[in-house]
Amino acid sequence: MTTTQGDLADLSRYIFRAPNWYASVAFSLIIAALAGVAAFDSRYVLEDAWQGVFYIGIPTVVASVLTPWVDRRLDGQLTPNRASLLALFCELVTVGIMTLAGVVAILTPLGQQFVFDALLVALASVFAVRLLVVMAVSRKSLLIAAVPASIQTLAAALLLFVYSGTMTYLEIGGPIFRSYLSRPERAPEALSLIVPQDFLLLAVMCLLYGGAAWLFVVIIDTPWKRGLGVSVLDFARGFIGHIAEGTRELEDFFEQLGEEAIVPVTVLSFRRIEDGVEKARFVLPMIHPGPMGEIGGGNLPARVAASSEGMAFPPHATAGHDFNLVTEREVDTVIEAATRAHERIEYARTASESVRTLDGEASILGQAFGDDALLVATYAPGFADDVEYAVGLSAAAEARTTGLDDVMLVDAHNSNDGLDGETLGHVTPGSRRSFSMIQAAGEAGRRLASAEQGPIRLGVAWDRTRWTPQEGIGPLGVRVACVEVGDQRTAYVLVDGNNMEPGLRARLVAAVTARTGVDEAEMMTTDTHIVNTVKADNQVGAAVPHDELESLVADLVADALADLEPVEAGMAVERAEVTVFGNDRTETLASHANAMISMGGALAAAFILVVVAVSVLIFFVT
Repeated sequence: MTTTQGDLADLSRYIFRAPNWYASVAFSLIIAALAGVAAFDSRYVLEDAWQGVFYIGIPTVVASVLTPWVDRRLDGQLTPNRASLLALFCELVTVGIMTLAGVVAILTPLGQQFVFDALLVALASVFAVRLLVVMAVSRKSLLIAAVPASIQTLAAALLLFVYSGTMTYLEIGGPIFRSYLSRPERAPEALSLIVPQDFLLLAVMCLLYGGAAWLFVVIIDTPWKRGLGVSVLDFARGFIGHIAEGTRELEDFFEQLGEEAIVPVTVLSFRRIEDGVEKARFVLPMIHPGPMGEIGGGNLPARVAASSEGMAFPPHATAGHDFNLVTEREVDTVIEAATRAHERIEYARTASESVRTLDGEASILGQAFGDDALLVATYAPGFADDVEYAVGLSAAAEARTTGLDDVMLVDAHNSNDGLDGETLGHVTPGSRRSFSMIQAAGEAGRRLASAEQGPIRLGVAWDRTRWTPQEGIGPLGVRVACVEVGDQRTAYVLVDGNNMEPGLRARLVAAVTARTGVDEAEMMTTDTHIVNTVKADNQVGAAVPHDELESLVADLVADALADLEPVEAGMAVERAEVTVFGNDRTETLASHANAMISMGGALAAAFILVVVAVSVLIFFVT
């Protein structure tokens, strides 16, 4: 990914899983009780806590319970967990504003009336915040979204109306009506300062703040609709839904951006000569396993492994983020293409010894199996991230011009310096690096096409490892395939992670060749994006101790060598029609999102200053 894309993905670290609704409600009641103790001054602490729960906590509970119910009746998508978390946040906003106002009232001669003015500001702010969230999550118009958004403010206003004695100012209703809607004797004495005009003022401020929130959305949404033809609210809803609750809403947004593409899916299979049972399967669809988590093709490596009979090796293809699948459903299409390719493989019992070719920064380890070839490309010790789709196609085509039939070109994806730099080593068409890869692939093809071949022996080994995706290792752990042809042994090591820390690849290769005696070795990563759910830069080796990984890899190679047995190998290619992000769409999306965040903060601050200034003016006028 580029720096811009990395900045976008890195935003996920600020998002967290929404807690269960009952946890949010319980916490809100605790906060309300503590706020009551600080705000009220009765004879007993427990009475203060109860008043806090009653006047602050009850509107939060009402909003937690009624908001998702009302929103769903209006065809919205606000869940109880999200609604409760939103109500809790708004309660904290209210408590924060009231606390600040109380401190100002103590230090200045503004007095108690200033605190109640601040309360009106807090309730109007709560309405504006909730309006923004409901519009983003449920994608409803301003008027419809205002209905569930107003619940928390209305609940608080109703309590203030009943317990402030406001009914005594109004000549409506009879004794029964007043007995339920006028209970000032049961409320703190300070609430008697509230008069009917305060509720009219609250309504005006809610209209003002709600209008400001709507205008804010319109301003930041305009560039998205013009540049991408989609709404920023769709993106916000999907992004938050995926990270907070693991929903698939983000895929719905990506589908609106997607473009149709035809991608090759290459399968290299090894099966035992003795009984014909598949021992290992390399599967390489030319897509990118992103964008993050299990969205789109983010969990493609694990899906490939689940569909393979033998031990699966799903390395990284030469494709960037523009070839992210838009939905997980597209993975099924890829798997089906891999199955078709596997069914028509013609096996050969001979292979060449592996060769390594160098050109500029590019290094390719290649090995022929019958008339087909496996090529593994790396730029280590240089830093590189993704190789563009066109570059990979050109390099594979160059290798086939030498007489090879099918070529599986793997991007080893094994050396990068994180999110530093402007391009992150992105290999683009026309760059010096792209021509180095093409020329190295052509040289490898020429050498393999004329190389002598002999019987194949294959051994495999696998360790799930104790490391987790948060530590940069996915569920496939570390997998090793060792190929023996004649007197030469070659180790192919695949780590289920997203690239490697600088220098780690060289250290692992040196350890493997020194400890196990293999002649050639290459480290590969799957580029799985389930390790990037909460951190954009989570490479293999960033959290995992290098010495422990080194020992594990060396031990697995030794186990694979002990597992060597005669096999036959074959390769086939199928094409899959899938929907991907499309050319430049990822960069455009990332640019829009980053611009919205950087400018949105300043714009939001400007809006807040304006509405606060207008609020102050309203208070002085009234």
